[in-house]
Amino acid sequence: MFLTLSVSATEVAGVKLPDTLNAGDQPLSLNGTGIRSKFFMDIYAAGLYLPEQSKDAASIVKANKPMALRLHITSSLLSGEKMESATREGFEQSTGGKTQPIKASIEKFITAFKEGIKENDVFDLVYIPNKGVEVFKNSELKSSAEGLEFKQALFGIWLSDDAVQDDLKEGLLGRS
Repeated sequence: MFLTLSVSATEVAGVKLPDTLNAGDQPLSLNGTGIRSKFFMDIYAAGLYLPEQSKDAASIVKANKPMALRLHITSSLLSGEKMESATREGFEQSTGGKTQPIKASIEKFITAFKEGIKENDVFDLVYIPNKGVEVFKNSELKSSAEGLEFKQALFGIWLSDDAVQDDLKEGLLGRS
């Protein structure tokens, strides 16, 4: 079960992200925040939650530890289809085009976007070791995908050497 613990929050792009979250029974702290933007428009505010602070992207991606990423949608122009397409592209980038071993997990994961997306929707991507990644939309479980390899590819979308956006990566790592 996934719960927001914190009453305190960090504001980014007018969105309040909680300072702590839970992954199962593991408390996580906000590591860093950032904004995903495209064509000079903010798409979503993001927060990375870890058991302990880290600025090392590679070790975060590789780690078999609980962690979470919150995406708070800030644009009414982002649709479920656009999010699905961008996510598929992100997996291609983060794996260097080697998505075949996790193809089934990717398909399960993206079902979370099939109902559509609207401004102020909140997606929590929560990794729990030996369980996998659970995707919550507005606190409701929408999909899950198993495996450390999948988790590494997923978090690699934002934290790999070929991350979706460099300044977003720096923010999530608490470097900006």
